[in-house]
Amino acid sequence: MWWKLLIFVVMAVMIVASFVTPAPQKVIGEASRVFYYHIPQAWVCVIAFAVSMVFSIRYLMKRQLAEDDRASVAAGLGLIFCILATITGSVFAKVTWGSFWNWDPRETSIFILLLIYGAYFALRGAIETEERRATLAAVYSIFAFVTVPFLIFVVPRMVPSLHPADSVVDKNL
Repeated sequence: MWWKLLIFVVMAVMIVASFVTPAPQKVIGEASRVFYYHIPQAWVCVIAFAVSMVFSIRYLMKRQLAEDDRASVAAGLGLIFCILATITGSVFAKVTWGSFWNWDPRETSIFILLLIYGAYFALRGAIETEERRATLAAVYSIFAFVTVPFLIFVVPRMVPSLHPADSVVDKNL
């Protein structure tokens, strides 16, 4: 139980430190503080979707419903962090570009990812038989994760973007 208190204290200190200690980035100023939340949320999203795929593969190999439960929980966690990353990204967009949503390639690809994993939970909710639901959801989860690297890492770098990241098209972005 002591470790839960320790985690709470460390998280509280880190949250306060993110607002108090770092010097804001010179070009975008105070808006740079959102990166302390936005980037980790995006990475947790990707990792959780990968974990969901791994547990889906394990379900298909072992046919144990516990593996399906783990895959579902991981996908849910990924979806929550995807939503949080979208919200913090929208806050950054409003401060930096004047609009919450600009249909930037990265914004569009995260929207598609939200739809893909939202459909995963719609599929799970539409099937009553546990084994059939687990099997179809596992297959869907595997195919859904195939889109993640493409939508998160490839598409946003193929076209010019407002998003602060490397671009294959223009290195000055």
